[in-house]
Amino acid sequence: MAFGRVKKELTPEQNGSSSGVVPPDVRQVDTWRDAKYRIRSALIDMLDSSDFLDESRNDSVARLRPIVEVIVRDQDLAVATSDLDRMCRELTDEIVGFGPLEQLIARDDIADIMVNGHKTVYIEVNGRVEVAPISFSSDEQLLQICQRIVRQVGRRIDESSPICDARLLDGSRVNVIIPPLAIDGPVLTIRKFKKDRLKLDDLVKFRSITRPGAALLGLVSRVRCNTIISGGTGSGKTTLLNCLTAYIDDGERIVTCEDTAELQLQQRHIVRLETRPPNIEGAGQVTMGDLVKNCLRMRPDRIIVGEVRGSEAFDLLQAMNTGHDGSMGTLHANSPREALFRLESMITASPSGSALPLRAIREMIAGSIDIIVQADRMRDGRRVISSITEVMGIEDGTIVTQELMSFEIEGTTETGAVKGRHVGSGISSPNFLHRADEFGDHDAVLNVLAQINSDG
Repeated sequence: MAFGRVKKELTPEQNGSSSGVVPPDVRQVDTWRDAKYRIRSALIDMLDSSDFLDESRNDSVARLRPIVEVIVRDQDLAVATSDLDRMCRELTDEIVGFGPLEQLIARDDIADIMVNGHKTVYIEVNGRVEVAPISFSSDEQLLQICQRIVRQVGRRIDESSPICDARLLDGSRVNVIIPPLAIDGPVLTIRKFKKDRLKLDDLVKFRSITRPGAALLGLVSRVRCNTIISGGTGSGKTTLLNCLTAYIDDGERIVTCEDTAELQLQQRHIVRLETRPPNIEGAGQVTMGDLVKNCLRMRPDRIIVGEVRGSEAFDLLQAMNTGHDGSMGTLHANSPREALFRLESMITASPSGSALPLRAIREMIAGSIDIIVQADRMRDGRRVISSITEVMGIEDGTIVTQELMSFEIEGTTETGAVKGRHVGSGISSPNFLHRADEFGDHDAVLNVLAQINSDG
């Protein structure tokens, strides 16, 4: 990509004020934009962005500085020596980086970045959505940055392929949709992931779960219960899945299947698989179902599916039922009961399960899944593990469950924060206790449940 593709900003003269009176702070901003416009135009004629592909941001800034100094001197531009580093950083971000997004991506307190066209950018900080202090010069600049992001992972975004799911090098999830599908300009959504992987202890600090509840989840993972994590968009399903995988023994072979690789497992014996969209001719697609089927030939101890959305539900349950205990996955649902209904509908819609009677499908679900963990996002932005539910079996054609722990909402504070507490349901002997026996954790499970019930 040559620098010549960069959209040039309007000069102050082109942006002139209709009133004829320009405030001092506006004149200062316009002077800066004018200088950057002229410098970038000169750089376009001198360099090619491919020269910077293998360099870090700091190295690119250092290489640009002497060139920029010469341009400033030759064109007698109003840029102070003390501002040259800032000028070089901004030019580097716009030409070989992600432009205005760089400062947002660098902030670890931001969970989501939502770009609604070049003028409006929102961010989520501490569960609250607010307007970001950045914008883009034009939709063309935003589109170029979107293309730069998806090219890093071998994807493409253009009029013939206007939707793309991708990820940044740090694992953050990216979705791009552009015109003609997006009416008001390119729309970019980035789901960021913290550099430091969260643990269940962190969720206790965030009041997402109590310490006994976290201990129960750790035991559920350790004793190899087949687990489904359900919840709405942005409820923390993937974060919770990452936390549970910390309790998997290092000696187990784990195979993960994802649409966009974002799981951050720390075990040594792990194989990561990712789906592939069709190419421009419409061929070469590899679906989640294809990956899950292939997993069964890779001698996995556990299979972890980033998100169960379709026909792969049948293959995952088959795997859970045929010796791959401790397998996990997430799906979108608003309650544990709704998660079971969604699994039924996905299996019914799959080619392998469409011919099965409903009772057989429910027996498969009841025989495969041990635990459903419900994650919810409260009105105040706080993420809470609202239910830990055990699947008991099937009775009179209906799947029977029992809730081990739940979150009870008690009201809201004056500031709008949700008040509530985690309570036990009084269950003292769970159905998965036989799994705990195999791992020597029988007493540990009983003790944790006793704590949960006493806290309530």
